Amino acid sequence: VQLQASGGGSVQAGGSLRLSCAASERSASVSAMGWFRQAPGKEREFVAALRWSGGGIYYEDSVKGRFIISRDNAKNSINLQMNSLKPEDTAVYYCAAKEGPRPITSEMRRDRAYNMWGQGTQVTVSS
Repeated sequence: VQLQASGGGSVQAGGSLRLSCAASERSASVSAMGWFRQAPGKEREFVAALRWSGGGIYYEDSVKGRFIISRDNAKNSINLQMNSLKPEDTAVYYCAAKEGPRPITSEMRRDRAYNMWGQGTQVTVSS
């Protein structure tokens, strides 16, 4: 299974972007998918994630109320609607998926819990 992210771009502060991540094929073993980001000179950080079954949606505190993660079962994909964007949201955004047992809550925000990664898409927010 491969992940293909799309939807990045440049926008002014306060604007919106929508990222999408599609899996190349449906995998019954995918238990969670999410988004991480990495700004220049910084470590990769968690943004948002959801479990594919059993519920559970998680957000990094700084994006709560601005970003919305959702899933499209028919397209084997997830989306990240990003609203009220700020310059500090500027980063390369990576889609990730976990194949294997459903992750526990504490794992959902850890990049090492995910074993599949997309190529990254640039998001640039200007002030």
